Amino acid sequence: MWLPMLGLTALPHLGGLYGGYVTRKEVKIWYPTLQKPSWRPPNAAFPVVWACLYTGMGYGSYLVWKELGGFTEDALLPMGLYGLQLALNWAWTPIFFGAHKLKLALIEILFLTGTVGATMLSWYSISRTATLLMAPYLSWLCLATSLNYCIWRDNPEKKEE
Repeated sequence: MWLPMLGLTALPHLGGLYGGYVTRKEVKIWYPTLQKPSWRPPNAAFPVVWACLYTGMGYGSYLVWKELGGFTEDALLPMGLYGLQLALNWAWTPIFFGAHKLKLALIEILFLTGTVGATMLSWYSISRTATLLMAPYLSWLCLATSLNYCIWRDNPEKKEE
């Protein structure tokens, strides 16, 4: 039973690896040109935080999967919401750092945060531990949403002529 645990725990990291690839160049060239609030975390904090968050959410998904007996009919909603939030999570970085679409990234992260909340609600009756493993992620998303908003507000997109 250790293979599903490892697989589901590692799964979120795949998007994190891709996000790191997209971000790597932009965090050195484009991101420093943006106006950012003074309270933003240092750049070095992001990979560490995301490694912890991805591990927690991944292990939480395993707990829910295990409690429901795998990918059963009962797992459709809680695991479907989890999959949706994971896809939204993976999509944010290419929108923000890749396409430099600050407003679209803000809209996307608002949907992501709501989907994480819905995932947590759907998990609560199945595994409170899994739900609690998502709490730091939801907290971080609130910070990230505020940061995205401030960056969008303080860096108006240039209109193409």
